[in-house]
Amino acid sequence: MMLARVADSLYWIGRYVERAEHICRLSDVMLTATLDRSEAATQVARIALAAIGHADADTIKNPYQAAVALVFDREEPGSISSSLAAARENARQVRDQITTETWERLNLIYLRMNDPRTAGTFADGSQAFLHETIADLHLFKGAADATMSHGEGWRFLMLGVHLERAQLIGGLLEVCFGDGRRKPLSDHFALTSLLRMGCALEPYLRVYTADMQPSYILEFLLLDEEFPRSIRFCTARIQEHLSSIARHADSVGRSGPDRLAGRLRARLQFADMDEIEAQGPSVFLGAVLDDCAAIHRALHETFVAYPLEERLPA
Repeated sequence: MMLARVADSLYWIGRYVERAEHICRLSDVMLTATLDRSEAATQVARIALAAIGHADADTIKNPYQAAVALVFDREEPGSISSSLAAARENARQVRDQITTETWERLNLIYLRMNDPRTAGTFADGSQAFLHETIADLHLFKGAADATMSHGEGWRFLMLGVHLERAQLIGGLLEVCFGDGRRKPLSDHFALTSLLRMGCALEPYLRVYTADMQPSYILEFLLLDEEFPRSIRFCTARIQEHLSSIARHADSVGRSGPDRLAGRLRARLQFADMDEIEAQGPSVFLGAVLDDCAAIHRALHETFVAYPLEERLPA
């Protein structure tokens, strides 16, 4: 069984890297919205901020400044800069567990973000900067997949990626389709922006062509079994990784994270869109997000904060 601190660091590297990529995408969409002074553009900026729990989402006046803060504000735990710094620090602590290729890629992204010239580079071409950062994060994940042994360490890293992604997409859908939304999301620009926030525009168009229907978008991001950023796809990967890890941990069982992940995977696998819409998407999304939070807690209790006597031989 892997050391608790190692498993915890690898798990959080995955979470922080996925968070940084997601915030890059939200910031990019917000910057695009600044070019359009319509009500739909303002709505898009508010959706992006509300999806990450920003306190001033409903009263935002300057989407550009909000996007800049999401990129560079080290005092904001969810900013790109903070996320990359946390990911790099966790990677430094487990340098012997990751490959040179993954370390160098993550370190390169971190150094570029903290370069004194970065603020000027961002001002000269903010969207190009964000696109390059996203590409670098993709390269990090590709390096991890291609160069790390697909054992426990890699699985904890991927667990972090997919659990973070499921929660981020779930939060985005809750803001857009939940019962607490201010008004139905129906404007074409807003719907397109939502798909861009989820990196789903082109995959969606291949399935539904140009038919921008809110119910189709909800179904695609929630239940599509082939799209890597749908919640169903993520929960399937979470369950697969936990099932593999569970074989190495005697204490994982009836109340362990693997069992919780199996229940969540079944919830998504057998979900029916007619039933979801009849009861209101908030009910279903709330249950999914609660399950994700329970898996996170169970992961910590099972693999990180467990009593030492549980791992000692009898």
